[in-house]
Amino acid sequence: MGESFDYIVIGAGTSGCVVAHRLSEDASSRVLLLEGGGPDTKPEIHDPASLYKLWGSEVDYLYSTEEEPGINHRRMVCNRGKVLGGSSAIHAMIHIRGNPRDFDHWNYLGNEGWSYEEVLPYFNKSEDYVGGASRYHGAGGPLSVINLPDPTPVAHAFVAAALELGFKGGPDWDFNGAEHEGAGFYQFTITRDGQRASSAVAFLNPIKQRPNLTIATFAQATRLRVENGRVSGVEYRQDGQIKQARANREVIVSAGAYDSPKLLMLSGIGPAAHLQAHGIPVIADRPGVGGNLLDHLRMPVIFKNTQVQPIPMVLAEAGLLVHTRPHTAAAAPDLQINFNAAVPALVPPDYPGDPRLTYNFITILAQPQSQGAVTLRSADPGDPPVIRHHYLECETDVEVMVHSIKLARHMVCTRAMTPFYAGEVMPGEPIQRDEDLREYVRNNVFTIWHPVGTCKMGRDRLAVVDPQLRVYGVRGLRVADASIMPTIPSSNPNAACFMIGEKAADLICGADSSVC
Repeated sequence: MGESFDYIVIGAGTSGCVVAHRLSEDASSRVLLLEGGGPDTKPEIHDPASLYKLWGSEVDYLYSTEEEPGINHRRMVCNRGKVLGGSSAIHAMIHIRGNPRDFDHWNYLGNEGWSYEEVLPYFNKSEDYVGGASRYHGAGGPLSVINLPDPTPVAHAFVAAALELGFKGGPDWDFNGAEHEGAGFYQFTITRDGQRASSAVAFLNPIKQRPNLTIATFAQATRLRVENGRVSGVEYRQDGQIKQARANREVIVSAGAYDSPKLLMLSGIGPAAHLQAHGIPVIADRPGVGGNLLDHLRMPVIFKNTQVQPIPMVLAEAGLLVHTRPHTAAAAPDLQINFNAAVPALVPPDYPGDPRLTYNFITILAQPQSQGAVTLRSADPGDPPVIRHHYLECETDVEVMVHSIKLARHMVCTRAMTPFYAGEVMPGEPIQRDEDLREYVRNNVFTIWHPVGTCKMGRDRLAVVDPQLRVYGVRGLRVADASIMPTIPSSNPNAACFMIGEKAADLICGADSSVC
């Protein structure tokens, strides 16, 4: 059955690189890491200002949804990293862990060990934070985390405007500190010398020479092998050939929210009727595989500036996390606003003015109620999955985004931002009625590439993995990536994926808070 390893990790994305790093710390354990993409040698990967050049390139799977009725039947492009580091190699590097209530809710749902206090050590374990170690930050870990260097004047004004409207925050606000809700400047996974700190850079580059770690690139997993109810290995395609590898202990699937459920279903683990419709023998009837698909949507609200600002090297300098509805105050924030000055790539190409004289409120639906699903297109592993997010099919989601436009308009009228205000680009000043704003929302939301939830962790009949990340119905198989999230964090999920990788490694090793 091919070469034998103790552990096989499928997917060298954010979580997978962490798992491979930690498992291979035990020199007696042989670890195979499979990645469908190639090495991260493309120069633009490492330049934070070049992220736009990565989308749609050879390091992007460039998936697409089916037509989405809730966004006027548009298809949404879903950029996903096809390279060592996965989507952490092509994303915007914003490092926000999420609200403590996000993780406490996971614990409330029956996922013991996943409360905020219990996962905080894993967040800290990864970090090498420029501000040093504290209760809320780690130092000396593999992952470089820095504060925003040199915020633009208009970004300072954005933070001041939020305070003027009564929100918490300030220039020294730490979204990963004691409080999550408020306004401030973001932290980023960028090295001290200004390079992208992807999961591969942080967790693979320092250990590539470990003799017990094998990294196989351009190696696309096609099927898990199951013998007597136990996952014994994996088949994968590399160099045009189908190869096999055996796992003596466990297989860990870290292929992401689209491809992890796809691989499980191709292997006979999923909704029985769906598998049978594609001629796939059913190994474990798990109806929740591929369901519970959640994602954050973003929308541009753009204004004219009175003065040209320096173009930042990052996609979002500052942010605001808030509740739009008073009755949700006990939950995590439902709206995130990313703010940046003068990002020409975000301005419509037909805009007649100077795109450098603009600034952008990228409003984000932080707690979507609309849920979708990932299903198989066929039994051919080479076919992309069928992705249906059902974006904005819950009217509550639309209302949050309408509120975000009104909030952005209030902010530019504050004393702090008035000196920078010269008019509105999008939606445009004539668009004022709620019905017109709703139509603007449906026509102008886009994914911000945060899919989660399709192999959700839990105790109910639709759960795919238990709180130890073990897949129900088979032995020797875990999932460790964004797909296990039962609900979506109220901000960028990449930081939580690092945490999931750290915790998964400890669960596999039978430890609570120490490395293997």
